Amino acid sequence: MKCIFCGLETHVTDKRESPDGTRRRRECLKCKKRFTTYEKAEQGNIIVVKKDGRREAFSKEKIKNGIIRACEKRPVSIEKIDEIVEEIEENLKKKGKEVKTEIIGRMVMNKLKKLDDVAFIRFASVYMNFNDLKDFKKAMKEVD
Repeated sequence: MKCIFCGLETHVTDKRESPDGTRRRRECLKCKKRFTTYEKAEQGNIIVVKKDGRREAFSKEKIKNGIIRACEKRPVSIEKIDEIVEEIEENLKKKGKEVKTEIIGRMVMNKLKKLDDVAFIRFASVYMNFNDLKDFKKAMKEVD
């Protein structure tokens, strides 16, 4: 890497992992000045493919808001909701750059099923667009 002061080559004197990425302390071979750099892997943006074929950028906030609505007046902490959202995002990153909404919805339902039965039914009723009592009964069987 080039020195930020004189533009010539540097060498690494110290390397550590930090929350901001890999921290490297560098020293210029010519001017002897020191500086710190941080290296972090670039995260790819996830594109969500809607049922009608439209594409839009992934939004953690949309998932979080949906889960919060499903968990309204339920004994579920916001910390647990944040944890679920983070887990879903990490799993989506492994799936590739484009992910269908069906996959995201299934992931949310699977997490809610383990967390709270009522929240699961609430989310499923909106996500799966329940039309009648038969749809609710079918979802209730999944909970049992």
